[in-house]
Amino acid sequence: MLVAKIALLAIVVGALAWWMHSIASGKRSDAGAGSSVTAATGQPDDTMIASVASWRHKQAKKQQRRQGAQLLDVRLGEGMTAKLNDDEAFRIYYNEELRIPTAVVYELTRKEAAAHSAQRRDEFSEDNSVAHSARPTDYLGSGYDRGHMAPAGDMKWSQAAMDRTFRMSNICPQRHDLNAGAWNDLEIRVRQWAKRDSAIIVITGPIVDKNPRKIGRNRDIAVPRAFFKVLYAPFIDKPRAIAFVMPNADNVLSRLDRYAVSIDEVERLTGLDLLYNLPDDIENAIEAQCNFSQWNRRH
Repeated sequence: MLVAKIALLAIVVGALAWWMHSIASGKRSDAGAGSSVTAATGQPDDTMIASVASWRHKQAKKQQRRQGAQLLDVRLGEGMTAKLNDDEAFRIYYNEELRIPTAVVYELTRKEAAAHSAQRRDEFSEDNSVAHSARPTDYLGSGYDRGHMAPAGDMKWSQAAMDRTFRMSNICPQRHDLNAGAWNDLEIRVRQWAKRDSAIIVITGPIVDKNPRKIGRNRDIAVPRAFFKVLYAPFIDKPRAIAFVMPNADNVLSRLDRYAVSIDEVERLTGLDLLYNLPDDIENAIEAQCNFSQWNRRH
């Protein structure tokens, strides 16, 4: 009987020893697997580095998109009202009383500026998403072109986006010489600058007198005396901004430097508050800039 008990005890002790040895071996194996994550130099392996880099890149892109979206906000001046018409391509602040946009805002990226996938169809139409939209026929015989605020040429990356630029909520009465001349030259330069600077925030709109001339079947579409275009390149090493104001007239010279002004000046002329989501110190510095030679550089 005693011998049996001793034998049983030996079996139990042996099993316990084997179990403890297995645990110790597993720990050593885990430690070995962990050590394989680092090379002999103690650095993480390439897979881990790539994964972290990819995550950081995605987070930076998300932050960039959030910042870009905030910069599309326009604060209207005292007593100003407008209907906001927002979509994925551009944002329109539409003045239902004047039947023209107050401002049109969008971000133009390098990829979008270089795209050529959409075809221009020149099919103007009313915009049923806003009240009192002008009709394409309201401009006939007026002496004014149907001038785009968001240019069709900036929306070649999407057929739907380009087609939306022909809705009348994006249109202002514009002299043909300006529309086809200096204003078109500016739009071309904006696309060049977007390719160079990665992305540009573009804000465009009319400058309207208190008692403007009006056209249309009911004489209720305001004719701007001038147009502005605000540009802000936020994603370069030293962010820069500039604005342009051109008269709504014939014989406007294609000398962009003659029409360069600061964003502060555009705000004074329009009553709009632009880029107000920037920190105050950055906003003040950016909106005071007017350095055309800085924008005219190739790099």
